[in-house]
Amino acid sequence: MRTRYALAGLAVLAAAATVAAQPPRTPNTADLYCSGWFTNEPVPRDTYLISGEESEVKTVFAEGDYVYLNKGAQQGARVGDEFLIVRPSKDESRPRWFYAQDVLERAMGRLYADKGRVRIVVVLPEVSIARVIYSCDSMWRGDLALPYTERPAPTLRSQVFDRFAPPSGKPVAMLVQSKDFRQLVGQNDIVYVNLGSEQGVQVGDYVRIFRYPGSRHESAYVERGRHYRLYGFGSTPTRYRWDDLPREVLGEGIVLRTGPNAATVLITYSLRGIYLGDYIEIQ
Repeated sequence: MRTRYALAGLAVLAAAATVAAQPPRTPNTADLYCSGWFTNEPVPRDTYLISGEESEVKTVFAEGDYVYLNKGAQQGARVGDEFLIVRPSKDESRPRWFYAQDVLERAMGRLYADKGRVRIVVVLPEVSIARVIYSCDSMWRGDLALPYTERPAPTLRSQVFDRFAPPSGKPVAMLVQSKDFRQLVGQNDIVYVNLGSEQGVQVGDYVRIFRYPGSRHESAYVERGRHYRLYGFGSTPTRYRWDDLPREVLGEGIVLRTGPNAATVLITYSLRGIYLGDYIEIQ
């Protein structure tokens, strides 16, 4: 009888350590072409959006609009050429959510936001007319136009999430910024981490997201030592440091794009809220 109860208890513990497998899916167009990326490499600035139809009343352009590019027949433009429209991006409020966030961002390079895709329909001698065939966000005058290249779409795996997974022993980094400059993110959100192609990261790599409780780098303020003691709510005779406590595994993600020192990650599963400043490791 005791053996049966013991086995039942182990089964309960095993179930508590995992979360049911999520059905796999292929990242969609928005994931691949609207995710943005950090890079410290030069981004070409010789082709850009000049203006567009109804510019006397329109300040922004979106899907279905006709826009004008600064390249025409004399610069080699041809009908059917496609471009990805991008813009340098930054958080104008410049909050520092966690220690050394600004230092890590500078090391990652500059953030470029994807704005959409255009296709040339008419070529003039010095300019071209292009139609916006897909928009992630509003396009502005001066946005950069990069030649369209197809981006690989990694297939998401079907697996059981292990909330007590041991360290993988592979490179560890931090979740430094999010696509929309939000501090709190979760499943299906886009985030940027400070590991890239120069550190061996590749499109399709999986990352595990975790947190060290009590490290004093928490994303929300907590009193020192709260994770194992709190006045009036119990304490222990021995003091515990953050690295003496189990880490908390919060979720997983897949790498969509890489720069030299940064990667764009789609969060595929989150157990609870994930904050800028949480850690990631390559699985």
